[in-house]
Amino acid sequence: MTNIILDVKNLNVQFNHEIILKNINFSVDKGDIVVLVGPNGAGKTTLLRALLNLVEYSGVVKWKTQNISYLPPHETLNQKEIPPLTVQDFFLCKKFINKKEIPSLLESVGLEKNIQLKQFSELSTGQFQRMLIAWALVNKPSVLLLDDAATAVDTKGQKIIYELLHKLWKEKKLTLIIVTHNLEVVWQYATHVLCMNKTVMCQGKPQTTLTPENLTKLYGWGAPYEHKHR
Repeated sequence: MTNIILDVKNLNVQFNHEIILKNINFSVDKGDIVVLVGPNGAGKTTLLRALLNLVEYSGVVKWKTQNISYLPPHETLNQKEIPPLTVQDFFLCKKFINKKEIPSLLESVGLEKNIQLKQFSELSTGQFQRMLIAWALVNKPSVLLLDDAATAVDTKGQKIIYELLHKLWKEKKLTLIIVTHNLEVVWQYATHVLCMNKTVMCQGKPQTTLTPENLTKLYGWGAPYEHKHR
C-alpha cells in the first residue's frame, strides 16, 4: 500500500519566457520531513507556490490530502507592515476557529496565553515566528509547508524554532516540507533532501546525498559541509 502524500512529475514554471523550474520530479511520503536546499534564485519558493497552485505551471502535482498549511517567506509577513491587530484578532481572521482554542494553540508553540492580547508591534521576532506557526496549525493540517521559517531570527532563535517544529512533527504526526539555507537543519531533522538549482540536482537521504561533491556542484567551490549522524 502506497504511503505517498505528494507526487510531482515533470513540473515546469516559466515567467516571461524565463525558465524558473525545469523538469522537477519527486515524491513525499506521509510523515516525511523534506528539506529543499540550494542557492538564492534556485526556485525553492516558486516550487512551494506551484505545489499550492499559486503560480501557473505545467506538469503534474498530485496531493493525497487537501489539509495543507503554508507559511510564506518572512519578508511577506513583516510584522511592522501588518495593520495594528492583536494576536487574537489575527487568529480570528481564520475560518472556523473558536476563540477558546487560541490559548492552547499559543501554548503548543511555547507562548504564554496572555500574549493573544498583545499587538504585533509588541512581539519579539522569535515570538512573532512562533505565533505564525501556531496560526498555521489552526486548521489541524496534515502537511505544513514552511519557507525559511526562521530566517529573521539569530542562530540561537533558529535552533529553538526548528526544535519546536520537530516536536510538533512528532506530536501531531505532520508531514513537513521546508525551505532553508541552514544545512544544520538538514543534518538534524530531514528524512529527505531535495537539492535544487532550477532543476533537481540531487535528492535522497541527507547522509548519502549531501556529499562534498554534490554540495560543490550545487553551491560552487567552498560549499559548507558538515556530516552529522542523527
